[in-house]
Amino acid sequence: MLGTSGSSSLRLLLCFSSHEGKLETLRRLAQASAVSEKRILVVDDDPSLIRLIGEALRSRFHCEVDATPNPEYGFELALKKRYRVFVFDFSMPMIDGAMLFTLIGKVYNHVNPPIVVPPLILISGRGDEARAQELMKEAGVRGFLPKPFAMNRLMEKINEVAPDLAAPSRE
Repeated sequence: MLGTSGSSSLRLLLCFSSHEGKLETLRRLAQASAVSEKRILVVDDDPSLIRLIGEALRSRFHCEVDATPNPEYGFELALKKRYRVFVFDFSMPMIDGAMLFTLIGKVYNHVNPPIVVPPLILISGRGDEARAQELMKEAGVRGFLPKPFAMNRLMEKINEVAPDLAAPSRE
């Protein structure tokens, strides 16, 4: 299983599973929300980095970017809106990026009809090569960038996993 933040992620899952009505409402929101061909979710506990990433993504791909330093809020956003790509920090307190991706995937897979989970690019200040290789074997994890990274490297990764984002906009 991805991630190691057991207690808070378990608490998050229990919170949602113990409130069936609330979960059903969230399922309907996730299903009803139109897929944005150009929306990316960025979750990283470094506010200055998410601001830089957001600006770079908007400039390069002319897309909508939702960015938050709070994994719990990122989870809520993923249930309310549809995204083309996820960019999560692997090393965050409480819920790491891999665990957040797993939790979102569990909800997406349990709605009817199931929602396709967007590809994930993990970024981390802990560039552990062995762990990165392990994560790359997980379904949906499509890239790993150790911090610090050149912003154009992130843009290349996003272009690899979602080449349709780079399509010229109609202006």
